[in-house]
Amino acid sequence: MKAEFNIAEAGHGSYRPLAILRWVMVIIFVSFGMQKFTPQSAQGIAQFIASSPFISWLQVFGLRGEAYFLGVTEFAIAALLIAGAFSPLLSALGAFMGVVTFFVTFSFFFTTPGVVTWSLSTDPMAWTLAGEFLFKDIVLLAVCVVLLLASVRGMVERGTNVP
Repeated sequence: MKAEFNIAEAGHGSYRPLAILRWVMVIIFVSFGMQKFTPQSAQGIAQFIASSPFISWLQVFGLRGEAYFLGVTEFAIAALLIAGAFSPLLSALGAFMGVVTFFVTFSFFFTTPGVVTWSLSTDPMAWTLAGEFLFKDIVLLAVCVVLLLASVRGMVERGTNVP
């Protein structure tokens, strides 16, 4: 059996350019993962973790441990996206983990105190620098959703069992 490259993007028409999104997400997850191993990053994400209903349990690992856990997870997602160039199942798994990651990080926009000030006055939604940083995650979430849908379509077209 010959290994095919860019499995998720092997569809017709507009699917081929999705390969660019795959490799950009690999770079993003690797760079985000590397950052989690610095003391500055561990300090920077502590406020988001502490106020998150989804991942506040990571505090049991301590300040550096929670950052290391997230860094290893981000490296694993990058590895799955790389392997997904050859396997639609691994592509779908990596993209799904990316969706979960960016859903959680975008939720910080709403769960972290002081990030957004909601008002019915002249400025209905004002955010801090942290809010500006978090708001970009909605785009990264959308990219992972597109990759997930393309991966599942690739699995269906090739007759691979969809989990």
